[in-house]
Amino acid sequence: QVRLVESGGGVVQAGGSLRLSCAASGRTVSAVTMGWFRQVPGKQRELVARMASSGATVYTDSVKGRFTISRDDAKNTVYLQLNSLKPQDTAVYYCAASDTIGAFAYWGQGTQVTVSS
Repeated sequence: QVRLVESGGGVVQAGGSLRLSCAASGRTVSAVTMGWFRQVPGKQRELVARMASSGATVYTDSVKGRFTISRDDAKNTVYLQLNSLKPQDTAVYYCAASDTIGAFAYWGQGTQVTVSS
C-alpha cells in the first residue's frame, strides 16, 4: 500500500520560506516520478514541480527560481523548498507519486500554506 504524508506547511509572511516534506512508504521515490501540486478553493489542482527518477526536474513558470524540489533517497522523502513566498502561493499543497505508466496515481492528504501580505 502506497502512503504519502506531507508536513511543513504553515503561515508565513510574504518573502518568507517554508520547506515541505513528503515521506513515502510503499513506493521508492527514486524509482518513480514524484510531484508537488497545489490547489485553492474553486480552482483546479495545478502541478508546481515534479522530479523524474533520473533526477530531472520541471517547474511551473510562476515558481521558477523560487521553489526547489529535491529528494533524500535514504529517507525515501521528497521535499519542496519554497522561497520568496507570495500571497498568491497560498494553497493546499499535495505530494503525488506516479504509477507504473507514469500517471500520478497516489496522493497525500495535503498541507496548507498561507502567505500573508
